[in-house]
Amino acid sequence: MLLVVPWSKVMAATGADSAASTATDPALQARLELGRQVYNARCYFCHGYSGNARTQAAAMLQPPPRDFTRAPALDATTIRQTLQQGRPGTAMASFAGLLDAAETAAVADFVVAEFVRARAPNTAYHTPDNGWPDHQRYADAYDFALGRLPVDTPDTQLDEAQRRGLALYLSACVACHDSGDTTPLHWASRPASFPRPGIEVGGTPAVDAVSGASVYASHDKAPHIKGLTSRERRGERLFQANCAFCHAPDGSGRNWIGQFMEPPARDLRELDAAALARLPATIRDGLPGRAMPAWRDVLTPADITAVAAYVERAFAPRATKR
Repeated sequence: MLLVVPWSKVMAATGADSAASTATDPALQARLELGRQVYNARCYFCHGYSGNARTQAAAMLQPPPRDFTRAPALDATTIRQTLQQGRPGTAMASFAGLLDAAETAAVADFVVAEFVRARAPNTAYHTPDNGWPDHQRYADAYDFALGRLPVDTPDTQLDEAQRRGLALYLSACVACHDSGDTTPLHWASRPASFPRPGIEVGGTPAVDAVSGASVYASHDKAPHIKGLTSRERRGERLFQANCAFCHAPDGSGRNWIGQFMEPPARDLRELDAAALARLPATIRDGLPGRAMPAWRDVLTPADITAVAAYVERAFAPRATKR
């Protein structure tokens, strides 16, 4: 599970003539490994460890992130352009301000070699350097994470180790190892794998190293508001089912995925009157240059109006009362 696939084997699997040169070219090896590091830091949460977009984020975004393993015509030039410009109408924002030219070229080459051509599993993520010492201790969950055992396997057909593995998978691994199974999953509200001890966001430890408590826990509860209109109640259901994934149930954006994004998800409690007036259009069309996608193909005009009404009722008062 943790063995690094040699690039000579990756390129050989594609039938590429450059397999031999890849194995003997230190500069190319270094560039591809730089690309792996960039991918593991910036891209995996939506596109998946192995480029197949089987993640919780992919399940929540419309349109979903690209599955690189099913894009045989995708080339490095197209990927570089997308990284520089983003894709309007999707959650794919520009990384021009985050990656330099060398990093952009390296991750594009890595994605093409590793996922588009070889469809190889990314075996070098769960390493001590990435915050995963002794990853083998989670082996009981591997069958579910890799799709070898369906998550709806009857309990009577599982042995004790597999039951432990299923519980671990649903409480931790599923955040980034969604098997792609259509079976409804009951995920833990705060998967244990995100955030992990030692990871910092904005200089603040994401998890208390002693207690394991997430600093985001206080933002995981939706506000209880009395007297919502029927439209606001409808907006509440839609917001909590869709928007809260990035903006947090309390609208603060202070959850793991919201703070993972660059720039972070907007704190809806800080919207001024002008931003509130633009909110229906923002939901409908998205925000260029940010990870806010267009929802016009997912939500009806009435749905969008309802979400905007709920946001104004639930979160705007904090800004207007100051």
